[in-house]
Amino acid sequence: MFKNQSGQVRAGWLILLTFIAMLIVQQLFSLPGILLLMFTEAPFSEGFSYLDMQTAFDSHPWIFLLMQGGGTVGGIVITFLLWRFINKGSMKELGFRGSLKDLWFGLFLGALSIIFIFIVLMATGNVTLLNSLSNPHFSIFTITFLVLFILVGIFEEMFFRGYVMSTMASRGNKKWIIYVASALIFSIAHGANPNVSLLGLMNIALVGLLFAYMFDATKSLWLPIGYHITWNYFQGNVFGFAVSGTAPNGIYSVELAEGHDWLTGGAFGLEGGILATMLILVGFITTKLYSKSRNQKNTGSL
Repeated sequence: MFKNQSGQVRAGWLILLTFIAMLIVQQLFSLPGILLLMFTEAPFSEGFSYLDMQTAFDSHPWIFLLMQGGGTVGGIVITFLLWRFINKGSMKELGFRGSLKDLWFGLFLGALSIIFIFIVLMATGNVTLLNSLSNPHFSIFTITFLVLFILVGIFEEMFFRGYVMSTMASRGNKKWIIYVASALIFSIAHGANPNVSLLGLMNIALVGLLFAYMFDATKSLWLPIGYHITWNYFQGNVFGFAVSGTAPNGIYSVELAEGHDWLTGGAFGLEGGILATMLILVGFITTKLYSKSRNQKNTGSL
C-alpha cells in the first residue's frame, strides 16, 4: 500500500505528506504578520473579526506582505527540506537548472499574454479604464505585491511542478499521468479562493498543464516561474483585475461590463474567462517553438 514493487514509498504518499506539511508550515510562517496586525489594530477596535483583519491589511501592506510572503517562504522552505532529506534530491534535480534566458522569456510571455487580453477587452468594450494610461496610480502595493508574486511564482512552481512531477517521474509514472496529476492538484489548491468559478478552476488546471509542459520541454523551472510571476502581477498590480479571486491593487483601475463574466472572468479575474483559455492554448504553441529553437541552439553550441 505504502511502497511500490521496488520498495520505494509511493509518489502519492510523499506528495500528500509534503502537501500537509506545507499547509502547516505556511500557517506558522504567517503567524508573525497576523500577530503584528492584531497588536496594531485590535487594541483600537472591539471584537476584532476576520473581516476587520482583511480590511486592516489594506491599510498595512507591509504587514500583509509579512503574513502572505512569510507563508509563501514557509512553503519554499518545507518543500526544499522534504525534497532534500526525504526524496534525497538536489535543487538542480528539483528543476533549478538551465539558463536564466528561460526566466526572461517566461516573464515576457506572461506579461504579453495579459496585455493582449486587456487590449481585446478594451477594444470590445468589455472593460472600462477608470484612470488613463498616462496617469498610473503607483502605491506601496506596487512594490509589496511584486515581492509577493515573485515568491508565489517560485514556490508554486517549485512544489506543483518541481516536487510533484519529479517525485512521480522518479517512481516511473507515465508522463500523461504526471501532467494531469500536477494540474489537478494545482487547481484543487485554488478551489477555496474567493469568487471561484468552474471555468476559473478549469483554466487553472489548463495553465497547470502549460506549466508542466514548460517544465518538461525545457527541463527547468525557470520558464514557468517567469510566466507565473508576470501572469499574476500584470493581472492584479498593473491592470487592476482580480487574481484568482483575490482583490487587486493595480496602477490602473478597471470596471468590467456586466453579464460578460464568461469573457472577462468577473470577480474571479481574467483566469475565469474564455480569453485566458485561448491565451493559455497559445502558450503551448509558443513554448513548443521556443523549446525547439532553444534546443537547436544548445545542440549547435556543442
